Amino acid sequence: MGGRRGQPLRPLTRRLLHAALLSGLLVLAAAAQGVESDPIAVPKGGSRERAVTLYNLGVKLMVERRFAQAQEQFEAALAADERLAEAHNNLAFSLRVQGAQNFERALGHYNRALELQPRLARAYMYRGVLYVQMGDPARAQADHGRLLELDPALARTLLDAIEGTMAGDGYGGLAPQFD
Repeated sequence: MGGRRGQPLRPLTRRLLHAALLSGLLVLAAAAQGVESDPIAVPKGGSRERAVTLYNLGVKLMVERRFAQAQEQFEAALAADERLAEAHNNLAFSLRVQGAQNFERALGHYNRALELQPRLARAYMYRGVLYVQMGDPARAQADHGRLLELDPALARTLLDAIEGTMAGDGYGGLAPQFD
């Protein structure tokens, strides 16, 4: 791939193109994969019921690729119950696909999801992808190492992202409800 007049692309331009392509592939996969976004069963009563109801609406919007509206629902879910790890994970994804200006905020939500649920494999997967997009392959490799223990198939997908050979992962960032 070359730049203007056959000149090679500068490293920063190459990384930005890779990040845009990777993000686009993940967004396309989100629309195609409904299984990973099945709603959480809504408990009866209390703030958890409201949080899960809002979360489920956010998942629906995310599958429809309406990421800004999904973001609003995940934020509302977290206002009702800050300990809903899946909402942190999917909020992070919704932020991430809306652009690099949201990467730091997305990272905070991936980190919080993993504090709450340390075995949430897809949070490691998508945080690793975010690290790739942020130009931090060492931290992406660390998440890959954790994924090798939790979910070898997702570890392979993250490795593809790290190596720049990812062709779409089939998950689109939608966290499974109970890993």
